[in-house]
Amino acid sequence: MFLESFIPQLPTTMLQTIIYVVAGLGAILLIYGVFLETERRQDAVFLIGAGCLLVYALSIGNLIFTIAMAGFSLAALTEFIEILLGIHKCACHDVECKCSLHKAINKRR
Repeated sequence: MFLESFIPQLPTTMLQTIIYVVAGLGAILLIYGVFLETERRQDAVFLIGAGCLLVYALSIGNLIFTIAMAGFSLAALTEFIEILLGIHKCACHDVECKCSLHKAINKRR
């Protein structure tokens, strides 16, 4: 194969190719999630991105990476569910919060 001389670790099967694409998507989503301001969207993007990287970590068999991505996925899922149920608490004293809960509270004042 022509590219094997340049990149010796090219995926050889369709499954490996899909796993690499999913891992790349996960990395892009985690980076994109950092720049989102809406916390609900940010947690959803983090959850999907970490889930993609969890699939990759399981496929390569790296225990530390698997534990890290599983923990990150669980944390994002927990926070996303808290937001949906309305029990999430923001630390708004540090930065200006733009969540809908605090906008409603500030309108009442």
